[in-house]
Amino acid sequence: MGERGQMSRRGLLRASLLGSGVLAGCSTAPSGSSFEAGPPLVPIRARTDRIFDIAVCLRPFRPAGPRVDVERLGDTLVVHNYGHGGSGWSLSWGSSARAVRVAMQASPREVAVIGCGALGLTSAILAQRAGARVTIYAREQLPLTTSARATGEWTPDSRIALADAAGPGFAAVWEEMARTAFRAHRDYLGLPGTPVEWIDQYSVSDETPQRRSVSGPSAPPALDFAVYRHRIDDLVPKWRRVPANATPFKAATVSRGEIMIFNIADYGHTLLNDFFIAGGQFRRAEFQAPPQIAALGKKVVINCTGYGARALWKDETLTPVRGQIARLIPQPDVRYGLVYRQVLAVPRRDGIVVQSFEGGDMKGYGDANETPDRAEAEQAVTTLAELFSPPR
Repeated sequence: MGERGQMSRRGLLRASLLGSGVLAGCSTAPSGSSFEAGPPLVPIRARTDRIFDIAVCLRPFRPAGPRVDVERLGDTLVVHNYGHGGSGWSLSWGSSARAVRVAMQASPREVAVIGCGALGLTSAILAQRAGARVTIYAREQLPLTTSARATGEWTPDSRIALADAAGPGFAAVWEEMARTAFRAHRDYLGLPGTPVEWIDQYSVSDETPQRRSVSGPSAPPALDFAVYRHRIDDLVPKWRRVPANATPFKAATVSRGEIMIFNIADYGHTLLNDFFIAGGQFRRAEFQAPPQIAALGKKVVINCTGYGARALWKDETLTPVRGQIARLIPQPDVRYGLVYRQVLAVPRRDGIVVQSFEGGDMKGYGDANETPDRAEAEQAVTTLAELFSPPR
């Protein structure tokens, strides 16, 4: 997402903090330009008694960016593919394409993939397309992995690296991954179940001072996360100012953009079907140490263990970033997302996802607690409710 065009989730939140509808530097409609009216917006029924699920995931953040490299375990070539921060789904196809290219240089007839999340499944499918027979080894299939607890927005540079830790060539690598992933996600548009779709997203501000979180520790000092979204400005439309009276929001300033989202339940089901239809095998397994992986006897293994790589591979550079989502009962007629007072709403088909980002990028940083926080979820939903007029 670009500072001159598409606004990232981080940018949206910063805009909300600044009390304006548009992040400084983002394009808005020129003075006197016509307003592009969208479809009527149905208010979200933001009530706490409509929360039917609360889930927590630990994003695997590495200051230098994702690990896509190789090491040897005896006769086994291990290709690592993990550490994507908040961009696992977004970059999955691009990062996995790099990993599979390296893996297939050994011309293996069989490939083992460790992990069945977003990176594991995309790596497995791409290895199949390259001609290998693939077996996934994991404790759980996708619906029970941390990938299934993600927000579901295409945010390819969300906590992807630190500006001063990523290598000099990483920006170009990131751009290649982002563009490759964008093309792959695009191929899932319009399929049954709507695994991937575009929606309008609104940034809404009422200039109300931000409130303190009702629970959880205070955030640590802010880090300088790398921002690369300007490199892919050409992929998405620009953000525009919208007349507040053309929306149901009780707000002073409104801007609108478009964003690609993943309906994770349908997307995951589609990927699993693609993998099994192509002859893929799944073996339930849990590894405590690398020698157990070498004992599989596979010539090539692609390691997609996410935050689990911290313990399995002793990668102390991995830092957990706790993220919690609450899901409201789906409203099929709500097809827009929004950000308001550091709360994000995403209208997935399996429920309207509501997530608090109070504290910005540092929210959840270094926090490995996976226990759901009901108070945080209710506060986020209550905040959303303030945007809409009470029912008559």
